[in-house]
Amino acid sequence: MRWLLALALVAVARGLVGKLKLRKTKSMREALSERGLLQDFLSKHPPSLAAKYFPTAAASEPLANYMDLEYVGTVAIGTPAQEFAVLFDTGSSNLWVPSIRCSSEACADHRRYNPALSSTYRGTTDSISIWYGTGSMVGYLAYDTVRVANIQVSNQIFGLSVVEPGSFLYYMPFDGFLGLAFPSISSSNATPVFDNMMSQGLVSQNLFSIYLSPNENGSFVMFGGIDDTYFSGNLSWIPLSSETYWQVKVDSITMYGRPIACPYGCQGIVDSGTSLLAGPPAGIGNIQYELGAAQAKNGSYMVNCDFISRLPDIIFIINGIPFPLPPQAYIRQLKDGSCTSGFAAFSLHTAAGDLWILGDVFLRRYYSVFDRANNMVGLAPAL
Repeated sequence: MRWLLALALVAVARGLVGKLKLRKTKSMREALSERGLLQDFLSKHPPSLAAKYFPTAAASEPLANYMDLEYVGTVAIGTPAQEFAVLFDTGSSNLWVPSIRCSSEACADHRRYNPALSSTYRGTTDSISIWYGTGSMVGYLAYDTVRVANIQVSNQIFGLSVVEPGSFLYYMPFDGFLGLAFPSISSSNATPVFDNMMSQGLVSQNLFSIYLSPNENGSFVMFGGIDDTYFSGNLSWIPLSSETYWQVKVDSITMYGRPIACPYGCQGIVDSGTSLLAGPPAGIGNIQYELGAAQAKNGSYMVNCDFISRLPDIIFIINGIPFPLPPQAYIRQLKDGSCTSGFAAFSLHTAAGDLWILGDVFLRRYYSVFDRANNMVGLAPAL
């Protein structure tokens, strides 16, 4: 939804595209454009000036589904804009993209940011290094204007990779990451994008929501709002147990009406940047055994496709609320006709114990809301 504002100055300063009321005189945008001053005006008048008085409505960024493995959207950095495909990741907190200085194989196969092409770039001497479960980057920090979902964030700190070791990022359909977790886990104490959206008054509500579709298109992340046409019933609100990841307490994980994992409670994180549903090896081993899954040479766990209709729901009980996953959700049917388990063993150690990772296998079934104002996660069955 875009607001129709009577003042042309507000529309220009906040970068909104909308139909303004008809007037006899030219709009400020038209006048500045004719005089060649529009870009200079936009760079000197960031969106936060008007947003302080006219909060935005929700803004959505479409996400493309790559084989149910990654959900990728677009951000623009710099003036003029340089566009990058990024993974919108609730399991990390940093924005970073490849730098023109990076000569790693992964960088050569992706778009790279060139500071010399941006009039709003501001460099630093600070370094940054980030390790993920399957890849890493080393680089430096800089500031520039970032545009995402029609929201323009001024003076956003972000990372520029100089080295991207290994082969993982080479094969990825995205250039970098946009982390949506808390500042407390941000590398080099860099302020996350959504924190700047909040502090600059660019969202009308201090929350964002995510809908992941099993189809190639139709997924999105919405900043500042909730779209109730994408879920059924009411949202179930779950308090966070830690303001690091989007971490919640899981009461138990049941199958056939009895605990199959996490029998005495455990911690889980709602993570849009993880493809599967991951957990400690012992619990995942129990689940794979009950599914009749056998490990293949490539490390994945294969399931007899004929058994899918006989398998039960696996139920995650969170804050006393059951969140069932039917076999059609946790068994992945591949194009070659084979079927694999959507569960994977992974040890993510924290002071609270090893975490369960509620990744895309879980999120495709549940519309998710990430509420920074109240430090809660909202979940409802996705349509």
